[in-house]
Amino acid sequence: MRSYLEFEKPIAELEGQIDELRALEGEEKVGVTEEINRMQTKADKLLGETYENLSRWQKTLVARHASRPHFTDCVDQLMTEFTPLAGDRSYGEDAAIIGGPARFRGRSVMVMGHEKGTDTQSRVTHNFGMARPEGYRKAIRLVEMAEKFGLPIITLVDTAGAYPGLGAEERGQAEAIATSTARFLDAGVPVISCIVGEGGSGGAVALAAADRVMMFEHSVYSVISPEGCASILWKDSKDGGRAAEAAEAMKISAQDLLELGVIDTIIPEPTGGAHRNPRQAIESMGDAIDVSLKNLGHMDADERRRSRRQKFLAIGREGLI
Repeated sequence: MRSYLEFEKPIAELEGQIDELRALEGEEKVGVTEEINRMQTKADKLLGETYENLSRWQKTLVARHASRPHFTDCVDQLMTEFTPLAGDRSYGEDAAIIGGPARFRGRSVMVMGHEKGTDTQSRVTHNFGMARPEGYRKAIRLVEMAEKFGLPIITLVDTAGAYPGLGAEERGQAEAIATSTARFLDAGVPVISCIVGEGGSGGAVALAAADRVMMFEHSVYSVISPEGCASILWKDSKDGGRAAEAAEAMKISAQDLLELGVIDTIIPEPTGGAHRNPRQAIESMGDAIDVSLKNLGHMDADERRRSRRQKFLAIGREGLI
């Protein structure tokens, strides 16, 4: 059963009526095909208009939709011979970040990313995609392995942020995130990152310090969540009452970030968001990754490192690139 967001209520009502008419037509052989077609056209038009004019807060809600493509969905569709590797060789395993070698359209790669989970049990298992230090240290291990074997790195980012628990802080959360970010910046192999849903704070940047950073059309990428921003700026504790205002001020959409030079590519989503047609969305992402891998193939390791560092140092500074 399809799950609707608050702003999609008019669409939900129309599609509900269409479903009722289709059931009536099937059970009683009533000739309502023309009416169904008319209402479907109306619903499709409303869906398209709604998603062409989403506010930044509405994009945040879409980015968090439970039915958006997850890391495991993307790997299942785009990769073959994926071999997940576990543990940071220091403390333990973190299920919020999954990664390992795979083959992408005939090419050997190292793929890793956040996994939020799809139901209650899996969300708890993967800690809602919020990694502990072990997850980032595992990512560092995978980067080093990728360099050893000359494998391009693909990362899929979807996290509200790194896990802020006491145990994670005691085990060096900040250091792990900083070291992971630095390790990605220093990688000699091509690195491509895609923001699939939420790109939250340092927990996202630690896997997104890449040669090419791309975002799905309705994903978001920010230093803090809109709710967190509202809480700090306005002491807002009324269930995120000013979160929408914060989202507008923060400019967290893919369109904003492309204009600001933070990302390089926007991946179009199916009408109504990636959650309505995950397979089509994932295929579009695969095409974008494929193009980027081909474009990065001509650079040597030192040139790639210089270009990547320049790219990130130039963000927010006019005239550097």
